[in-house]
Formats: sequence, C-alpha cells, structure tokens
Amino acid sequence: MLALGLAMAWALGWGIATGGPILALGGLLGAFLVLGVLSSIDLAFFLVFAVIFLLPFATFPVRLGFTPTWLDLAVMGWLVGGLAWWAAGRTAALRGTALAFPVLVFLGTTLVTFLAGLGHAPLTQTVARRFAEFLLSIASFFWIVTLVQDVARLTRLIRWILGLGFLAALVAVVLYALPDARAEDWLLRLRPLGYYPEGGPVMRYILDDPQQPERAIGTAVDPNLLGATLSTLIALAFPQAFARRPVWPRPLLLMFLGTMAVALLLTFSRGSFIGAAAALLALSLLRYRRALPFLLILLVGVLLLPATRDYTLHLLAGLRGEDLATRMRFGEYRDALTLISRYPLFGVGFAGVPDVDLYIKVASIYLLVAVQMGLVGLGIFLLVIGVLFVAAWRARRAVRRRPELEPLWLGLHGAVLAALVSGIFDHHFVNFDFHHMVQWFWLMIGLAMAATRMAQQEAGGSPPGEGSGASSGG
Repeated sequence: MLALGLAMAWALGWGIATGGPILALGGLLGAFLVLGVLSSIDLAFFLVFAVIFLLPFATFPVRLGFTPTWLDLAVMGWLVGGLAWWAAGRTAALRGTALAFPVLVFLGTTLVTFLAGLGHAPLTQTVARRFAEFLLSIASFFWIVTLVQDVARLTRLIRWILGLGFLAALVAVVLYALPDARAEDWLLRLRPLGYYPEGGPVMRYILDDPQQPERAIGTAVDPNLLGATLSTLIALAFPQAFARRPVWPRPLLLMFLGTMAVALLLTFSRGSFIGAAAALLALSLLRYRRALPFLLILLVGVLLLPATRDYTLHLLAGLRGEDLATRMRFGEYRDALTLISRYPLFGVGFAGVPDVDLYIKVASIYLLVAVQMGLVGLGIFLLVIGVLFVAAWRARRAVRRRPELEPLWLGLHGAVLAALVSGIFDHHFVNFDFHHMVQWFWLMIGLAMAATRMAQQEAGGSPPGEGSGASSGG
C-alpha cells in the first residue's frame, strides 16, 4: 500500500507539472474508474447507462488523433472489464441464443456494404470513427448476453436504467419550466464537454420558430432524440407498475413514469408518442388488460385538455400531413425510395452517395437501413427483430411461471417495440451519427434476449436455434 501510494503521488505530481491540475485530477479519477470497472462489471454497465441518458454527447478536452467521447471510453471500459471477468472465469458458462447467428450476419453485412460504399465516397476520419462505434454497438449484443445471465443482475440493470432515465426526464422538465434565457445559460455550461458550438441553436421550438411552442431537450440536444429515448423508457417502466416486487418502490416508480410521460409530451415528438402508445397498448392487451381504461382516459385527456392543446394540434397536423416538417419528411421518403430503386441489393454504404441529386438522410430506420445496406441488409435486420420476438413468444409460458422475471421481460420487449414503431418516423436508432441511440437500441435487444434465455433455461428447454457449436456465438 505504501508503494502504491508513493507511485500515485508521483504520478499526480508529474501530471500537475506537465498537464495542469485539472488534467491530472481527471487522469487520477480515470485511473480509479478503470480499477473500479475491472473489479465490478456492474459499475461498467452503470457508467455506460449514465452517459447514454445524461451526457450522450460529452467529449474529452484532449485529442488522440480524434476527440474521444465519454461514451467511447465508457463502452471500451465495459468491454475490457467484461473480457477480464470472462478470462478470470467470473461469469457463468456461455450459452448460445437464437439471435447469435442473425446478429453476426447483420454485422458482417454492415461491414461489407460499408467497404463497398467506399468505391464512390472518400473515407474521412469522422466517418471511420462513427462507423467503428456503430459496429461496436452491434457487437456489444454478444457481450450483453454473456454478462447478463441471472435475474439479480438484470434487475439491478433495469433499476439503474429507470433511475437514470427519470433523472434525464427531470432535467428536461426543469429546463423547460425555466425562462428560456436561464435555461440556455445553463445548457451553454456544457460547452467544455463538446456541446453547443458557437453560433449553433440551443433551445428548440416547433419548426425552429421561436414564436411556436418550445420543445424540451434536456441534455439530449435534440427533442426527437429525447423523445425516442423516453418512449422506450416508458415502455420499460410500465410493467413495473403492476409487478409484485417492482425494481423501485411503487410510489417512486409511478413518479418516474409520470415525469417521463410529461417530458415526452413536452418534446412534441409525434413519432415517439406513437411509439410509446403502441408499446403500452400491446403490453396492456397481452398482459395488463385492466390498464386499458386508464390508458384510454389518459389518451383522451392528452387530446382534449386545454393544457395540451398545442400538442394535440401539432399531432393532428402531422397525421394529416399539413405542416412543413411532415411534408419535408414525405420528400425524404420519396428520395429514399428513388435511391433504393437505383441500388436495391446492397445500398450505397455509409460514407456518401454516388448520385449528386440524392442523399442518405431519411427519417425512418427501415428506409435508412435499405438506403445504406440495400434490401438485403433490411431483410437481415428484420430477421433479427423477427427472431427476437418469435423466441419471446415461444418462451411466454415459461416467463409466466417466473413472476420476478416477467415484468422485466415484458418491459424490455415493450421498449424494443416502442423503438421499432417510433422508428417508422425517425432514424435515430440506426443512424451512426447518434452513437448513444444505436448503443441503447442494441442494449435493449441484448437484455431482452438475455431475459428470454433465462426463462428458457429455468424451464429446462434449449433456446430456439441453439446447437452444439453455439457456445462460441454469444
């Protein structure tokens, strides 16, 4: 201990002398976090969740050839920590899942289409880094199902996710309630972390018009990003309200749900609202039918109360295709379909398009996958989703016999469903410009598959699609 203390004191003194006190203390804190991650995989998970929900765009004020983000380092720490645990034999024996092969094929198709797309677009440092993050997010599925093999750990993770999600929603509601000047001043304090470059927008409004209602953003920068995240968190929390032993005390959990719902409405994100509504309706029809009258009353209240009039008008304008944002989205859909018709099989890749009259951006996860990876990539993506829900359907009876697992299992699949429905109208969960959203999407899929496997193992069955060589497939 004396030798360790002397070494740390020498390192801190050298760091202060060469880099300054802030950088040295940051390095010391990072060293403690590295030790903590290597000793506790749960801490590694917590750090990843904390960055995703609270500071998704935070970067470090140093350059290592590129500017690393907090999420980059959190994910790398989680992967390295998990590898250390696996190498030390501190995780249970690895078993395969029904999704191992489809996810591996999707990962390979992603890489092939990216390399093929470089034939007509240059590879920049930004594209290379973001695509590496994209691949790592997909590959993290295998790490999740390796490390999460018992209900106790899954319960802890869901508890942390909902607690951090509540904090994100609370920050968004508080900033929305503040005067715009005060809220903007608080948000601009995030500039040292890479937020809000000079001259860029901070506060957001409908149609980017300050005369229109303000949209809640929290620390997510964009209201649609915040709304998409909240829709999945609401679906994840909903079954806990009916659980015998919820992950948080029931009064706290109901407060979490209420705050998330208010924050979701304040984002004015119509696609996210529809995604959350679809997930809650599906969960209610499948398991919680007594919640249907309450959901109906809540929906009527949202649509008819004077306090939500602006939201109702915004939603109806979008459904009728009357506002500018919706018409622009329809234009994106037409251009995306044109691009898919020209490059139907494997798309145009991720770096750029060969035709100057078209572009990659389109507000739909399905069209974006088809544009970048072609109909082949879209088909494999839909196969991944289909296998996930087919495996869940086959495990439903086993899940019903495990009341401690059922609300976790239902919530995770509801969260994935919310992402898929909201993804009809937005692209965040498959857009490599939003690393935290892609990472959260594959975390949800991995945790949902892990929950299904727990139920199947308890029932004494073998997961669908598992074979003798599945132990190496995640």
